[in-house]
Amino acid sequence: MQHSATPYEERLTAPRSWWLISFLVGFSLALILLPYGTLPMLGGLAGGTAAAAVAASSYGSLRIRVVGGSLIAGEAKIPVSALGGSEILDAEEARAWRTYKADTRAFLLLRSYIPTALRVEVTDPQDPTPYLYLSTREPERLAAAIEAARGQQA
Repeated sequence: MQHSATPYEERLTAPRSWWLISFLVGFSLALILLPYGTLPMLGGLAGGTAAAAVAASSYGSLRIRVVGGSLIAGEAKIPVSALGGSEILDAEEARAWRTYKADTRAFLLLRSYIPTALRVEVTDPQDPTPYLYLSTREPERLAAAIEAARGQQA
């Protein structure tokens, strides 16, 4: 039986502070419903907190993976053979590539709470996307995983 290890996998989870904000949303809704009685207030606290927590969880559920010779970033899947060089972006460079250096044709997987990123060139002549911008907490590991996957295909 052949078992292929995933060289890279990252979930772009929301920061811990967002869970506190989720509770504060529920608390605010509870205060709004306080004039209607205790049960509506408790329902507002539970329902508001749950709804905000679901929103935070779904926003932080995106994954980046390098597996089976492909880079999978969110809903996008691209073979590593169609990728060129990678550029590791520190917080300042990542901000520049999110703003004034950005190309409108690029694929951007942005998470504002992750300061670092990886920019990967797309070399496929059939693809109009010039590069992928991927928010990642570990850009060095992601770049190495892409290189390793490309080396396995050669």
